[in-house]
Amino acid sequence: MNAKTPLAFVAIAVLAAGGGWFAANHFRGAHNHAGASPTESTARKVLYYQSSMHPWVKSEKPGKCTVCGMDLVPVYEGQKGYALAAGTVSLDTNGIQAINLQTVAARRLPLVRTLRVAGTIDDNDAKHRRLSAYVEGRIEKLHVNFVGAEVKEGEPLATFYSPMLLNAEREYTLLFRQSQMAHSYALTAEHKRLMAAAEQRLSRYGLTTAQIAKLPFKSETNHLSEILAPMTGTVVMREVYEGQFVKEGDKLFELADFFTMWFQFDLYERDFAWVRIGQEVEITVPSVPGKKFVAAITFIDPNLNDMTRSARVRVEVQNPLITVQGKARRELLHKTYADAVVRLDTPEVLALPRTAVLHTGDRTVAYVDKGGGVYEQRRVKLGRAGDELWEILEGLKEGERIVTTGNLLLDGQAQLNSQATDAGGAASGTNSAPHQHTQALPPGVKPYPLDVCIVGGEKLGSMGEPATLIYQGQQVKFCCSGCQPEFEKDPAKFLKKLSAPPSGVAPQTTNTNTQKQ
Repeated sequence: MNAKTPLAFVAIAVLAAGGGWFAANHFRGAHNHAGASPTESTARKVLYYQSSMHPWVKSEKPGKCTVCGMDLVPVYEGQKGYALAAGTVSLDTNGIQAINLQTVAARRLPLVRTLRVAGTIDDNDAKHRRLSAYVEGRIEKLHVNFVGAEVKEGEPLATFYSPMLLNAEREYTLLFRQSQMAHSYALTAEHKRLMAAAEQRLSRYGLTTAQIAKLPFKSETNHLSEILAPMTGTVVMREVYEGQFVKEGDKLFELADFFTMWFQFDLYERDFAWVRIGQEVEITVPSVPGKKFVAAITFIDPNLNDMTRSARVRVEVQNPLITVQGKARRELLHKTYADAVVRLDTPEVLALPRTAVLHTGDRTVAYVDKGGGVYEQRRVKLGRAGDELWEILEGLKEGERIVTTGNLLLDGQAQLNSQATDAGGAASGTNSAPHQHTQALPPGVKPYPLDVCIVGGEKLGSMGEPATLIYQGQQVKFCCSGCQPEFEKDPAKFLKKLSAPPSGVAPQTTNTNTQKQ
């Protein structure tokens, strides 16, 4: 038994060594097969590569952002990546075609507007004349006894008897005859003074210079005088009849000049910026169908009507005589109703089609094509409205492409996206306040410390989602994409503003977080 004991120990040792070798090789192989290397076991899957500054730029491979040229950042499995800014909508090619989305470039164009107005055709008020009795007397005969008669200057309107006028005429005639017989210089001068006084009295009684000159040759048995038309025109009112006695100041006739008519219409306060003197107006009247009278604006009343908040505008229209059934009359009738079209235009301004502008509550917005199927909501400030165009005062730059068709659907999608974001923030217990300025930055990038544009100084967000750029490790923000080219001309000039923020502007909270791992 003692001889066998060493042999047993040797056998056990050999078996143990063999078992240990087998076990070591077996389990090491199994371990290598299951876990490879520690580096490989901890590697994460890259879903895609994305631009941190322009989140809509994505790629399946590493590369550069097609907008700013920065390196694309990998987005790993379990991460959400960089979200689009509020008000920004991304569509693929199929979506763009499905909603028939169309864009147009913002350009400088003249605004054209057609203003349709209504008014009346009236006579030339500057040549309207009222004829009254200069002295009391009796109307013996009317030479013009109806309203509407055309008269010429100097034609008799009525024959008039006045004892006072008759005495003045005879006094003048007597003085005239005496002056013809006077021989001394002193007597002749005195007669001339008396004659001048008598002539002045006759003039105050309504006689014209031609009538006074004919008085010395008037028959002594003729006790009547004529009332003559003081102007060429149309009789619009007759206040006397034959045999009527009138007193000094009584109205006899009223004459109007129908050769030039006034078309007058009301111009409301909102249209003052469009209308100016000299603009052409096309006038149509029911009494002359098919014909347009073209004339220019000659006067705009600076006084507004308190009740209607409008001013009277005057257009002077020529009104020649025409012959109708052998009788002459004016083509345009007095006090007739008329319609008119005023063609308004302005010098070139930054303009957009009216379909490109959306009014959503208290905001006025347009959607800017950022390229790659991404459309950014931009607040705009409007000026004057033309027939087809809006004047753009703020919010857009010349050359930017703006959505004109399909923007209603884009706006609806933007609102849905905003509601979904707010709901997601509430469900996760996070703050649902605006977050457009707190987006995570790549490691080592300094956040932008101001709340105004580094170039123009406008409040960030006042012109839509701010444009962002990372320059030499510093985040920079602009009120709009149009300010970025100005910054790139001289970055050092604008970066000085970051070292000394303006007084009263609180720096934003420093954000050194990287993407959520």
